[in-house]
This record gives sequence, C-alpha cells and structure tokens, in this order.
Amino acid sequence: QVQFVESGGGLVQPGGSLRLSCAPSGFALDSYAVGWFRQPPGKYREGVSCISSSSDTIRHVPSVEGRFTIARDDAKNTVYLHMNNLKPEDTAVYFCATALNCDAAQDEFRSWGQGTQVTVSS
Repeated sequence: QVQFVESGGGLVQPGGSLRLSCAPSGFALDSYAVGWFRQPPGKYREGVSCISSSSDTIRHVPSVEGRFTIARDDAKNTVYLHMNNLKPEDTAVYFCATALNCDAAQDEFRSWGQGTQVTVSS
C-alpha cells in the first residue's frame, strides 16, 4: 500500500519547536505537491501547509504563517514541516498527503499516513 510515514511529533512546551518529517513508502515524491494537515482533538482535519513539486508554490494557513516552514528534499524523498513558536492550539495529529498541486481540495490528496501527534503544553 502506498502511503506516507510521518514522524517527529512529541510533547513540547509553548514557544518550543519541532521538525516533522514525511516520507512516502512505495513512490517518489518529486512529481507531486505535498500537503501537511492536522486534526485537533474533537475537530475536523484542516490544511496547514503545502509545497509544490518544484517548490515554487508554498502556502500556509494564516494561523501558522511566520511560525511554520515547509521544505522538501527530493534526494531524501522527504518533506519537512519546521514548527517554531508552538502554541497550545497547534496541538493535533499531523498528517501529510500528496496531490498534483497545492490548489487541490483536501479530498483530492492521496496516500495519507497514520499521522504523528504534536502536543503543546506546559
């Protein structure tokens, strides 16, 4: 089964940082856009950031703008989400998935992984 494996989550204090990694099993990332999504406790899954196949399109939701950075290393077949100045409201399970481009709707993304838990708490 083709899907992503997310890693790097954990418990961090407010103001802290984490780096999430996302690597697919079974296919190469270089032709696809990759999106990071999150699902807070008791809420719907939401888009967080997206990077196009060529890295010329990068998008973040306003709530993470200036704090999160998305980057890809196609040589390592991995996409990263660098999260700085974390806030309690960033607590969620974080997922990545792939689409043809960052204009895709959430239900057009494929190859969802199991996610990685991020908890921001003092």
